[in-house]
Amino acid sequence: MNTKTLSNRALNVLDQYSHFSIGQAVCSVPYFNNKTVRARAALRATIGKGSPRDILEEVQMKIAKEHVATETLTNESLKNLLVDNDIGIDCSAFAYYILSAESEERGKGALDRHISFVNCGGFIGKIRCKIRPVENCDVATFASDKNSKIIPMKEVQPGDMITMTGSNEGSLRDHILVIHQIEYQNFVPTKVHYSHAVAYPEDGVYGSGIKQGTIEIISPDRSILEGIWTESGSTAAAARIFVRAKTSKTELRRMLSL
Repeated sequence: MNTKTLSNRALNVLDQYSHFSIGQAVCSVPYFNNKTVRARAALRATIGKGSPRDILEEVQMKIAKEHVATETLTNESLKNLLVDNDIGIDCSAFAYYILSAESEERGKGALDRHISFVNCGGFIGKIRCKIRPVENCDVATFASDKNSKIIPMKEVQPGDMITMTGSNEGSLRDHILVIHQIEYQNFVPTKVHYSHAVAYPEDGVYGSGIKQGTIEIISPDRSILEGIWTESGSTAAAARIFVRAKTSKTELRRMLSL
């Protein structure tokens, strides 16, 4: 059995979201989607677009303002603090920061140097996207042929994405999974490990965040939808993400710059 992963630099970004820590308290950064709140011109950390550093700095400010003693924070109270102050990350920003770290590690610079912002038209729009790239890089942008290409299952690599767009279930938004690890047998991929930022109905108010799962590859010549999907901690979650994939335009993609 052989395994490939993202670079340590990219894995570190992933870990900072999944094991966000202040003092001795650790929790997953909660999922946050700004389309529900519709905040404008706000701090990245409070509109679902913050880097781990952005989120850390915002939390530290909240702690100082509320006179919270860091040593008194528990895993639960830290998660509550994040959620109650609308501090979190959405799926596309989560993917953006991980893939940007991977791009930098490969010597290609930050991701915004290579992204074609398909939702930004006109002179003002282009300036806006240049200044605030992560805010304007949604799932549709990742899934655009201007930025990525569809790849066959047999060629899957760490750093590839699974994009889900145009769901025929009206309540489901576009979604993206980042592949952080691949298992191989005799150089043939056998299992995909993915990470994503997500909120499931059963998560309640405080249970959303970074989740991970696997897709067991039945055959490298088949679609990723023919694999066996499993998500850590919940068979219901695995069923939900699989249904989401089945009801969407789901594609295995690779950034052109990677």
